Amino acid sequence: MELVLVRHALPVRVDATDHGGPADPGLSDVGWQQAVRLLEALALDEIDALYSSPAARALETAEPLAAKLGLPLEVEPGLAEFDKEHTSYVPVEELRAENDPRWHALVAGELQDSQVDAEHFQQTVVDAVESLVARHPGQRAVLFSHSGAINAYTARITGQDRLLWFAPSYASLTRIGASRDGRRGLVSLNETGHVRDLLSR
Repeated sequence: MELVLVRHALPVRVDATDHGGPADPGLSDVGWQQAVRLLEALALDEIDALYSSPAARALETAEPLAAKLGLPLEVEPGLAEFDKEHTSYVPVEELRAENDPRWHALVAGELQDSQVDAEHFQQTVVDAVESLVARHPGQRAVLFSHSGAINAYTARITGQDRLLWFAPSYASLTRIGASRDGRRGLVSLNETGHVRDLLSR
């Protein structure tokens, strides 16, 4: 089968939630444009199933494709990001521009929250993705997720030492081939041609 891992499109910034609970931002105007571009990027693919992280930014990224295909969009909690309990969300380009310590942590391949168990996070993502592989032999499933989660799975199948080993762009595609005998391989990494003009430089 083939997995298509989609990083969510650009969300709005949330410096701190009013309620003190986790930030769950929806897409920005540019993010919605990026989400619509996925229709063109996946136009030639026969898609059998759609799954999303519970986060609003992932669910909204999936909406245009789900509407076009008429497929149900199923929520998979294991595709959630390591920062799902954080009370803020700042787009990575803004972290970089502001020289934020969280940006430097990402560059160093570290999670932004020392209280998150990196090994547990990675195993949760891997278990979730592998359960979907088992559910769809010989098919193609599109999974809407997050930078850290996509890193966690691809790091495992490629044997990377660092959990965060590359930087998926907003609304990017990463394709994984998953065979019935357990082999996993990268088909493509961080496809961005469909949104190149909508990404910050």
